[in-house]
Amino acid sequence: MHPNERYVIGMDSSTQSVKAIAWTQTGEPRSEGRAAHTLLTPDPYRAEQDADEWWSAAQTALRKCVAGIDPNRIDGIAISNQRETMVLLDNDRRPLAPATVWLDRRARDMTDILSDEIGRERLHRISGKPVDVIPCVFRLRHYRAHQPDLLDRTRHILSVHDFLVMNLTGEPAATWTSADPFGIFDIEAKEWSKPLLDHLGIGLEKLPVTHPPGAMLGRVTPEAAATTGLPVGVPVFAAGGDGHCAGLGVSAIDPRTVYLNLGTAVVGGVWSPTPAVSSYWRTLISPTGEGFLLEAVQRAGAFFVNWLIDNFAGGRSDPAIFQRLEHEAMSIPVGADGVLACTYLMGCMDPHWDEEARASFVGLGPNHRISHLYRASLEAITLEFARALKQMQAAAPGAEEIYVIGGGAASPLWRKMVADATGFPVRRSLSDEASALGAGISAAVGAGWFDGFKSGTNAMSHQAEATEPDQGAHQIWEDLSQRQADVYLRGKSN
Repeated sequence: MHPNERYVIGMDSSTQSVKAIAWTQTGEPRSEGRAAHTLLTPDPYRAEQDADEWWSAAQTALRKCVAGIDPNRIDGIAISNQRETMVLLDNDRRPLAPATVWLDRRARDMTDILSDEIGRERLHRISGKPVDVIPCVFRLRHYRAHQPDLLDRTRHILSVHDFLVMNLTGEPAATWTSADPFGIFDIEAKEWSKPLLDHLGIGLEKLPVTHPPGAMLGRVTPEAAATTGLPVGVPVFAAGGDGHCAGLGVSAIDPRTVYLNLGTAVVGGVWSPTPAVSSYWRTLISPTGEGFLLEAVQRAGAFFVNWLIDNFAGGRSDPAIFQRLEHEAMSIPVGADGVLACTYLMGCMDPHWDEEARASFVGLGPNHRISHLYRASLEAITLEFARALKQMQAAAPGAEEIYVIGGGAASPLWRKMVADATGFPVRRSLSDEASALGAGISAAVGAGWFDGFKSGTNAMSHQAEATEPDQGAHQIWEDLSQRQADVYLRGKSN
């Protein structure tokens, strides 16, 4: 035990698990607890979870975390949540149906219907989100069309964040960044959109009150304390969406810093002073509440690479497979000896917003091996982000370097690709849990450890040395980019 040390807990409730981490004032993880979530897929279009399991997993993770520290030194807790996931509760605050996860596509037919009713550009402008099946607004429209009684019996429409806050404090509460991904939140006015709610036939009273990041939402109740190990009365502060919190965790809260999560999905973006909209990104409220984030998303990032290895390279049960492919791919020149990939295995979000898009390789010859496919896959994912970043920089200039997180950030090859393709130095975050750290920073600011988010990230967020770009190689990547982008366009024309 470290004498006089104080803690905040950042809890990240993600799709697959919940992690509760006790952070120090210098951003060191002192203790942690984890518990798994169960994802249910009753059919190819539904992805669901039991909301009560969010709470039982959170209790387990918190008990494990608190057991490793002096609980009387905890100054606050904040929650990072999987975005675009929602649960409907009745008057007794019990789930009326399984929670729908962001992967859920039951409302695929509603994207065009609601766009025609509201106006595609108006939806985009209010929510900051191009039309896509992921935001909850389309699931709500699906319920209004197919299960109107379910919506009418609903007393609370909550995100994971809001549901867990309810269980910790006794009352549900949202943040600007837990509400933002729903697609029914006006990102400029920072309030639930009454025109969208009126169109859906949903009363404003069904949505929780929203708060800016770092605000105190309530205190841990005796009932929650008994099952989590947290002391009664610990303050619960506002954090919000896991992507927002990850950006905060790597200090992407001003124009100089680009964040890039090389995870299952590849998500990256920049801070913007204005809510600029484009097909190249989703526009989000900044995790500090000041300004906005422009965020590009590829659904199949590392997921595509893992799929390739599992189906064509013998699988990931061989622990040396990545090291071997990395070594071989490093000896292959930019352009993978003519192999080009399109990685839209699960459709495409930005810039095409095409649910029916699919993956492909072109240019294969007898000299090509799995290492060429591996390299071409990384190149395609990298260039997709580089093109989005170029568009973001036109709208919100000032970037100086890229901070990378996620499992793919461990790859020296991938980091070098990102540096050369974008022309920016690339730094790896020293924390593997950027979302939990971002939640911790929100709690630290709320608890008064720091005078604002800038000083909080300066103290708690740390990065490794930079991978510098090869400016000579940058033009080669520029030339490759259009050829790679054409793989999708040629496929659409056939």
